[in-house]
Amino acid sequence: MLGRPREFDENGAREVAMQLFWAKGYEATSLSNLLAAMGISKSSFYQTFESKHTLFEQCLNQYRDIIVSTMSKGLANAPTSMAFIRHALVDIANDTNDPLGRRGCLIMNTASEFSQRDSSIARCVEAGIQATRDIFLQAVNAAQADGDISSNTRADILADYIVTVVSGLKNQVKAGASRKQIINIAELSVSTLQEMA
Repeated sequence: MLGRPREFDENGAREVAMQLFWAKGYEATSLSNLLAAMGISKSSFYQTFESKHTLFEQCLNQYRDIIVSTMSKGLANAPTSMAFIRHALVDIANDTNDPLGRRGCLIMNTASEFSQRDSSIARCVEAGIQATRDIFLQAVNAAQADGDISSNTRADILADYIVTVVSGLKNQVKAGASRKQIINIAELSVSTLQEMA
């Protein structure tokens, strides 16, 4: 028996779920919230996604893939690697005007919500952070080759620094920091990197 065909867009439903988890967090997002937002029945939900937990993992991975794709394109199209790094930090100021609210970063929000108490979620978070770090590492290596950042400091340490700055800026946005405050911190961080040249 093949069963009844699915009558909804699975990818679209997952995108809706990702946005809901991003706005509310895992614990605060109930199954009824998900069913209403996704526009599907409980039976279709379990048949397609198995569980809320499994769906959440899929959403974390989808969020990571979107971020990595956006960052990779940004790095490839930037006039210099240093320009890419600056844009990545300063652009966070735009989150203060996001019509969907000050949501921060889904990966970092999840790290704060779960800590290390769920091993499978922790692996998703780690993979998301590592993927972002890898792109910043590429940018730092290229900026060092260009002479925009000194090679006296290890590139991997600088990549960790940038990831930490991004995380802090995203959390500052959630905490209510102004656009100007975010830009000031971002520009200071860029200046710190450039002073190493």
